[in-house]
Amino acid sequence: MTYCLGILLKDGLVLASDSRSNAGVDQVVRVSKLNLMPQAPDRVISIQSSGNLATTQAVVTTLHEAFGSGEVAHDLRHARTMFEVAGIVGAQLRATVAADADFVTPYGDPSASFLVGGQIEGEPPRLFQVYAAGNFVEASARSPFLQIGETKYGKPILDRLLAPGASLAQAATLALISFDATIRSNLSVGPPIDLVLYRAGGFSMDNLVTVDDADPYWQALRRTYAEGLSALIASLPPPPETWGA
Repeated sequence: MTYCLGILLKDGLVLASDSRSNAGVDQVVRVSKLNLMPQAPDRVISIQSSGNLATTQAVVTTLHEAFGSGEVAHDLRHARTMFEVAGIVGAQLRATVAADADFVTPYGDPSASFLVGGQIEGEPPRLFQVYAAGNFVEASARSPFLQIGETKYGKPILDRLLAPGASLAQAATLALISFDATIRSNLSVGPPIDLVLYRAGGFSMDNLVTVDDADPYWQALRRTYAEGLSALIASLPPPPETWGA
């Protein structure tokens, strides 16, 4: 299992992914699930992945190798819009699963899903969720975040607290708290967390950071959040006495 999160904001994008991959309790490894396409002056493209590791690696590696090749079906360097990028990722996912599914299915689920985010010159940053079938949906001002993998523990925090006008810094803080809730409740999700704060028009994701358990900010955030929740619960009014009658 994994947890990947993308947040679309007026100012840009916040992207975060965990690094735990497991095929049973005794086969736990760390794998980066936030993949950045090669640098180009007019575009930045990230692909976050969840699902069968062989499938996701095949899709991402194929797209990396085709970048700048001029192959219409695979080349993200020459896609005109992020909508086209999402379509290419979905098509490559379908092709990979079609080629491998008959061989993989007797041993496990070959499916995968992706978050595709970034910006191409001439349009604002955009964020898409590519489903296992290869089709996709786009984030919007009304639905500003998308998740794949183990989503249920971190979603309530974002539903309650992510404001439409949130800054990149505020959204990044909420993203990490969302990961804290998920990591506490599900052993299949774990650090390090890859995190990108992309500012619209910057056309660079060189500020990708990797947050591990020893990171001072991560430790302080988790501690302060837990203490604040405990204090808040203690301050809430108790049920009416008549409820216990």
